[in-house]
Parts: sequence; C-alpha cells; structure tokens
Amino acid sequence: MKRHLVIAPHPDDETLGCGGTLLKARDEGDEIYWLVITGMSDKQCFTTEQIESRRVAIDRVSNAYGFSETILLNFPAAELDSFPMRDIIEGIGSVTTRIKPTDIYLPHRRDAHSDHSIVFDAAISVSKWFRYSSIERTYVYETQSETDFDLSPDSLGFRPNVFVNISSSIDRKIEIAGMYNSEFAAHPFPRSFQGIRALALLRGAASGFEAAEAFMLLRQRIR
Repeated sequence: MKRHLVIAPHPDDETLGCGGTLLKARDEGDEIYWLVITGMSDKQCFTTEQIESRRVAIDRVSNAYGFSETILLNFPAAELDSFPMRDIIEGIGSVTTRIKPTDIYLPHRRDAHSDHSIVFDAAISVSKWFRYSSIERTYVYETQSETDFDLSPDSLGFRPNVFVNISSSIDRKIEIAGMYNSEFAAHPFPRSFQGIRALALLRGAASGFEAAEAFMLLRQRIR
C-alpha cells in the first residue's frame, strides 16, 4: 500500500495541484495525508470570522478527501521568508519521519508566490533516501494562479513528465474546490472552476485521457 503526502504551502494548493490524484489514490486503497505549512492568526490582522471560516473549510476538505491525517504547521502565510529555513525543514521532516510516506508532492520551485518556493526548498530535503528511506517517488505539482504566473525570464517553466488519469475524479475535485468559497471566482479569474476543468482537459489531451493532472517526477527509487 502506498502512502501519499501532499505538502501544501496554503489550503487549496493540495486541491489545485493534485486533488484528483489524491481521490484516485484513496479509492484504490492507498493512504493519503495532507500537510499544510501556513495558517491564519489574529497577529496578521485576520478577523476571528476569517480564521473560523478557514478552520471550517479545512475540516470540510479534510473529510471530503478522507485524509488519514491532516497536519497544520501554522507558520504565518506570506511570512515564511522571516523564519529560519531549518525551522520549516524540521517541521516537514518530523511529519515525514512519523508518517513514512512512499510518495510526496511538492509545489513548483518557480511559482509566483514566495511561500511556494520556500516550501519547495524546505521539503526537497526529505527526498534524501538516507534520511527518509520510505520515500520512493518525489513529484512536483502545478498550482493555477501560481505556476502559470511564473514570469522569470530565465525559468524553464513547468515541464510535466507524469500524467495521472483523473477522469473519474475531476467532478469531485471541483466540488471540493468549492469548499474554499473565498478563493475562487468566475472565469477568467485565475482560480475558477472552469479553469480547473480546462487545465484537466488540456493535460488529458496531452496524455490520452478525458482529464488528467500533470506532475514533474523528480526522483524515483525502484526497490
């Protein structure tokens, strides 16, 4: 049995990046886990209502996926660059050591949001086989409104080499995305339900499926 761990800088990254793949894995009998790096707090001037709304959304999403466990590190969003990298690495490492995932999913290094690049740099440390021997595959996912907004002139962009058939789970993925009611808006807003389906159809056309999610496989260990 595989154990999948998605490492999300913020709630909703897991759904945008690999929601269909997680649902497919769960339906096939695998264990799925969700690690959220950042959170909201009143110290960042979020209201009590905003914090409670986000807590409710996380609970609903966690239940909808059927995660074996949801872990919240609660670093302040958009402020990861103010923390020593070792603190973030230790947080991710301790979860990885305990869960012992076989497959991990990371945000793209060149995403537009600085939290994503910092999380990638911290999370890639757990792909070291001699410290985290359970991990067999390390993937990078794409996040709409972040990966596609990489405008760095020297960037090679997101270059997928793995495609997962999510034809049976795309509708459920979009339904779960709707649980983040404040994060989505009508097309052409970068995060829209129409956009989620359009990207899935595009990735499906590239791989011979009705709908697909695309990943960059960074490392695979074959036992």
